[in-house]
Amino acid sequence: MKYYSTRHIAPKATLQEAVIKGLAPDRGLYMPEKINRLPADFFNEIGNLSLTDIAKVVAEKFFGEDIDKEQLNTIAIEALNFDIPLKKLEEGVYVLELFHGPTFAFKDVGARFMSRMLSYFVQEQRLENMKVLVATSGDTGSAVANGFLGVEGIQVFVLYPSGKVSEIQEAQFTTLGQNVVALEIDGTFDDCQALVKSAFMDEELNRKMYLTSANSINIARFLPQSIYYFYAYAQLAKQQPVDNVVVSVPSGNLGNLAAGLFAKRMGLPVKRFIAANNRNDVFFQYLDTGNYEPRASIQTIANAMDVGAPSNFERILDLYGQSHEAIKQDISGNTYSDVEIKNTIRTVYEKTGYLLDPHGACAYQALKDEKKPDETGVFLATAHPAKFKETVEECIGSTIEIPQRLSAFMRRKKQSHLLSTDFNLFKKTLFNVS
Repeated sequence: MKYYSTRHIAPKATLQEAVIKGLAPDRGLYMPEKINRLPADFFNEIGNLSLTDIAKVVAEKFFGEDIDKEQLNTIAIEALNFDIPLKKLEEGVYVLELFHGPTFAFKDVGARFMSRMLSYFVQEQRLENMKVLVATSGDTGSAVANGFLGVEGIQVFVLYPSGKVSEIQEAQFTTLGQNVVALEIDGTFDDCQALVKSAFMDEELNRKMYLTSANSINIARFLPQSIYYFYAYAQLAKQQPVDNVVVSVPSGNLGNLAAGLFAKRMGLPVKRFIAANNRNDVFFQYLDTGNYEPRASIQTIANAMDVGAPSNFERILDLYGQSHEAIKQDISGNTYSDVEIKNTIRTVYEKTGYLLDPHGACAYQALKDEKKPDETGVFLATAHPAKFKETVEECIGSTIEIPQRLSAFMRRKKQSHLLSTDFNLFKKTLFNVS
């Protein structure tokens, strides 16, 4: 299958080229030429399928024309060797827990899938000097760093805004060493993302090394996230016949939401999606007015959603032919302040005993505010609440336990390079740090 740029200027690419480049030469994001639909009998039997069964089928629809089936099945099995349970929280409301992977965040799915796909292409082509660049506002960095840790022939650079990620999140990618380099940027997530994009456009860098991104702009990180939407539906279908399914998604860079929209195009019977925003509500404002006006991000307690210029907005626009009206038919939205997020964490805990992280709290509240009585609602809990220990404890008035695998990161020594937002300094670092 060929992949085209959302800006329709760069030439079409193969899967291998799209994965290795990450960003198209015209600064657009790669999209598959076609979206293969799944047959009706797949959905008739989906309640009997495991996560890896579903992953194999969906991955084959995405990548089966370009990667050997046996190899692709191995990638799917290795990437998804943990559970993604769906739990009933209250009548008509279910939570999909996406935080049972190695770094306790939903981004483990895409990061682990991509690390194995990229390693496959690097080994197949015998490529040298491969650099993976990733900008993070929280969980992306830890998922990518741990997903690529120790992978031969690939070096990872994690760019993160200094002082704007949680202590645990920071520890997950600054204490690893080996082939992982943490770059602490004196700026915002948008500054980090801008540095990454500028690197892809720099001729000298691209002559001397292979550069790719492990943010959700990369097709290999982005598309596999569709898998857990199918698995959520499978768990619903296993319990009882369902229709009018509505999914609420914490939305920052919009990769998670866009992956759900791809699943819908593949035939997943989701009625509509709800985009839950914090105060960084650029996408919500677009839904409301039809005007897309990116701006500087604002720091909030739901820091992984602190994005003022969401990259995957281009994919959503392209998927819907630039039509605001078409997008609004499938997506509604809402936006919440820190005070409202904290209140949701507290009230849900008091009412149900369930502990939400700030991002899941946004998604839960948006679902409660938007869901109609005849709809079955699923919201995504994208990170373990212990990753936001101080915030969550303040909300519920008691201490919470940190999982042992998570607390282990806190006992390691931090290793990072503090940089300004100057691109030339960043470029020099890429050349000199190895």
